[in-house]
Amino acid sequence: MNVIRQIRFLWKPLVFVACLIPAALVVGDTFAITGTLGANPIEEIQDRFGNWALRFILITLAVTPLRQISGWNWLVRFRRMLGLFAFFYVLMHFLTWLFLDQELLLSAISEDIFERPFITIGFTAFLILIAMAATSTIAIRRRMGRRWQQLHYGIYVAGILGVWHYWWQVKLDASDPAIYAALLAALLGYRLWRRKRKVAAQPERNRHGNRRLETH
Repeated sequence: MNVIRQIRFLWKPLVFVACLIPAALVVGDTFAITGTLGANPIEEIQDRFGNWALRFILITLAVTPLRQISGWNWLVRFRRMLGLFAFFYVLMHFLTWLFLDQELLLSAISEDIFERPFITIGFTAFLILIAMAATSTIAIRRRMGRRWQQLHYGIYVAGILGVWHYWWQVKLDASDPAIYAALLAALLGYRLWRRKRKVAAQPERNRHGNRRLETH
């Protein structure tokens, strides 16, 4: 079995199942099968889904640096699936808030979105991820062309807003959002460093090209 077939028929299904484990544990804990949700089950469910949404955003952002550093180009085949799982957990986080916390009370929902800043930025990140998930298919990517790449740069904004949302939500101990912020800063910082390095190398390549032309 070659590498592409192995990834498609073995590793992708295994990774898919592994990505579902956090959601399965929430369901299991809800029915006291795998554990419990504590004294405030709704808040616990929201927090778990929100945390895993941030983790999957970071994991998705880590694919490109890992591929570039390691040379494992096959990693890119997991990026779309990981990004969709980030959206899935954000969606579960949002639906938990919408149905269980707010009980679909429109006045309370609109008040939270427009008057509580941490919910406003969290909802904005959710809208960005909706747009990315809706345009994630290969057919749509081909139709959109360069606009697709510009839209999907939104993952950087969604990551920043997600960490910001978490940081503002925490009232006492901000150590967890600080860890997410540090990881996100490292992933975005790597991209900026690599881009500056590429830009700096461009004039050097142009100079060498001009020298070759002058010799002919």
